[in-house]
Amino acid sequence: MATGDLLNIHPTELKFPFEVKKQSSCCMQLSNKTNNNVAFKVKTTNPKKYCVRPNSGIVMPGTTCSVTITMQAQREAPPDLQCKDKFLVQSVAAPNGATTKDITPEMFGKEDGKVVEEFKLRVVYIPANPPSPVPEGSEEGSPPRGSSLENGNQDVQLLDAVCRSFEEPKEKSSGAWSAISKLTVEKKTALEQTKNLQLELELMRKQISKNSSGGFSVLFMLLVGISGILIGYFIKRS
Repeated sequence: MATGDLLNIHPTELKFPFEVKKQSSCCMQLSNKTNNNVAFKVKTTNPKKYCVRPNSGIVMPGTTCSVTITMQAQREAPPDLQCKDKFLVQSVAAPNGATTKDITPEMFGKEDGKVVEEFKLRVVYIPANPPSPVPEGSEEGSPPRGSSLENGNQDVQLLDAVCRSFEEPKEKSSGAWSAISKLTVEKKTALEQTKNLQLELELMRKQISKNSSGGFSVLFMLLVGISGILIGYFIKRS
């Protein structure tokens, strides 16, 4: 940015993307840093080659004016894209209420000690379509080692592998919990059946005690044996 007492000018170099037989444009910002109106005028060493809009005007206090410079289409490129064209921006304090119509060449004269700020800007050409850089490690004429599509496929495969690594333990854990839950239910059922058998056995024992005057009958011994076998079977399954 070029700065003066009246205006700040950005940029300090006018860069045009250059392409043969095509127009090119760039913008310049003029910012009024004073509390008064500032009149400006833009000149160039090659007026037939460039179109400046606006080429003159009034910048109000604390505001910014945008100037568009268009380079006409060129038939051929200069050697090494070097350009000797220059631009000159002149600025001077203007009366309050002044408009663009009030600007005259005499306003920018330096007679009578009038302060006229001047900024010189050079023109720089840049390639419109710069060549893409050659990927590191690849040779001229050979394709790059990894295209964006291949990298994308590798990323998808990696993501699938990570997802499977999380899903497989989850499936195994789910199967283990299912088996444990099944065994718990079976054990609970066996204990309940054993408890019921014990109650029935106690009832039968009391009934037999009432019907028998003394000792153990053969029927009671048979029931005790059968109950023991059933209890052992259920406990073994649990």
